[in-house]
Amino acid sequence: MPFADFTPFRVTAGDVDIFGVKGGAGPPLLLLHGHPQNHLIWHRCASQLAEHFTVIATDLRGYGASAKPASDATHSPYSKRAMAADQVAVMRHFGYERFLVCAHDRGARVAHRMALDFPDAVERLMLLDIAPTLAMYEATDREFATLYFHWFLLIQPEPLPETLIEGNPDVYVDRVMGSRHAGLAPFAPEVLAEYRKALRQPGAVHAMCEDYRASATIDLEHDRADIERGLKIACPLRVLWGAEGVIEKCFEPIDEWRKVARDVSGRSLPCGHYIPEEAPAELVAEMLSFFEAVEL
Repeated sequence: MPFADFTPFRVTAGDVDIFGVKGGAGPPLLLLHGHPQNHLIWHRCASQLAEHFTVIATDLRGYGASAKPASDATHSPYSKRAMAADQVAVMRHFGYERFLVCAHDRGARVAHRMALDFPDAVERLMLLDIAPTLAMYEATDREFATLYFHWFLLIQPEPLPETLIEGNPDVYVDRVMGSRHAGLAPFAPEVLAEYRKALRQPGAVHAMCEDYRASATIDLEHDRADIERGLKIACPLRVLWGAEGVIEKCFEPIDEWRKVARDVSGRSLPCGHYIPEEAPAELVAEMLSFFEAVEL
């Protein structure tokens, strides 16, 4: 199974327990996953990265084996601010006050917030296949809404999306992941089975919906407040996106990130959305180039 050479852990971060795996040696590197996945998205990259870094890959709150706390009318328990604080607490638990971050999809939105709220913690940041959340909502058109239909399904009031998805979570996982450029082919069967299993857990679908409801409400409030204050990501930021994905079709990623970050570089990779599973060799090469010279 993936991560056989890594040590599983569970860390209490405030009011939640965060699950993850840790392995390797060298500068600390935090890996954050996307939707509807968990830390296993890194299984094609982790062993190579562990030859150069101390790799810590976690499940975000609400996902995988991490806690799924109760929410409220503001959705603040699933705000990216709360989720970022979880991850900083994990790294501090292991004695890392400053660290590197690579994050995909939903995890990249958490990492974006982390770099703003904890600028002294994030040394360098790599974000995979996203544009800033506020920019994506404000630029929504028919093409984006069709391709990212789940953004608009999951934010509907409870219990509509929960009821629909809980009827057959496997269909939801396969539809969301399989509708992208490469279909389900990039996903190892045993890993895909774990993604399906995770969403069948009690409370998992509700937590997932709350993550998206937060992104459409309180997270946008936080993002707008940052813009009004002129606050930008200060650390070096590398953005990568799939040449066959939605981001390149609907946005100018570098331009969008330069609006919210001071030091931005990046390019497309020859793949679709799920970069860690579709283009692991290219991703590892980019990560080594961007991260390896850093001394922590």
